[in-house]
Amino acid sequence: MLIKKNPELTYSDVTPKGIFMVRRSFLFGLAATYGAVLAYKKLPHLLAGPGTGSSPVKLSGVTKWPYSTTEKETPLEDVTHYNNFYEFGTGKTDPAENAKNFVTQPWTLSVEGECKKPRKFSMDEIMKLAPLEQRIYRHRCVEAWSIVVPWIGYSLSTIINLVQPTSKATFVAFQSYYDTKQMPESGSAGIELPYVEGLRLDEAMNPLALLTVGMYDETLYNQDGAPVRLIVPWKYGFKSAKSLVKIKLVNYQPPTTWNLANSHEYGFYSNVNPNVDHPRWSQAKERRLGEFLRRPTLMFNGYGDQVASMYAGMDLKKNF
Repeated sequence: MLIKKNPELTYSDVTPKGIFMVRRSFLFGLAATYGAVLAYKKLPHLLAGPGTGSSPVKLSGVTKWPYSTTEKETPLEDVTHYNNFYEFGTGKTDPAENAKNFVTQPWTLSVEGECKKPRKFSMDEIMKLAPLEQRIYRHRCVEAWSIVVPWIGYSLSTIINLVQPTSKATFVAFQSYYDTKQMPESGSAGIELPYVEGLRLDEAMNPLALLTVGMYDETLYNQDGAPVRLIVPWKYGFKSAKSLVKIKLVNYQPPTTWNLANSHEYGFYSNVNPNVDHPRWSQAKERRLGEFLRRPTLMFNGYGDQVASMYAGMDLKKNF
């Protein structure tokens, strides 16, 4: 019987011995509850048949970025089975289940707007625009949890420079893919779709902003934003738009999905800031996915040396 088999444990399944000895009674109950949650999370994945959509493939020739964090990487299983991707469901485990049939080939990314050479790029072209780098970034989500992921891609500025922005371009707008046939759960997302995001042009041109095509030595998983997404590591995770189909250079601050949904809770900038709490919880500490204890949240998620100068003189509580 399935329930007699012992699942293979991951780092996130193991409770530290020292904590267990001190909090034995409490953690016994907690472990039982957590085990039930894990079983609920993994059982549909084990019983489901193979997906018929796009699947990750190995990437070769990827160089290591010398400025990556040396923190321990979050296990792939956790990163691919605990996601925010409302087009595929609002639960953290929904995207892994509901995105398995997501077809991402062929794919086109349009880069347009206030530029001299607007252009549509195929995924083959995107993969060849610049050498691929593996960058191990801290990634902080607004719900006060974080991950460390080896993303693969190159600076977003690469593709922006190719279309030659005009002097009118001051912001960059991003739009995600949206198709109710491929995303039938999106009707209950509770947000306006397609998903849109935005950055100031100088933010988009910062070398840390990553046009991302892979993770953990493979192309992106569907639930993690395949086939091409944005990663902005000094901002909360919802700024890193997934499954991009359009990048538009504009001369105004573009609307963003979560700001449209609730401007009181989600600002345009959304820089990681331990001193500005979410109205419903503190942002002073975070829990790394797969770990038990919380750790202090770092200003700009620890990337202040690279990005703080862009916000010199700004009131970061007002411009949250």
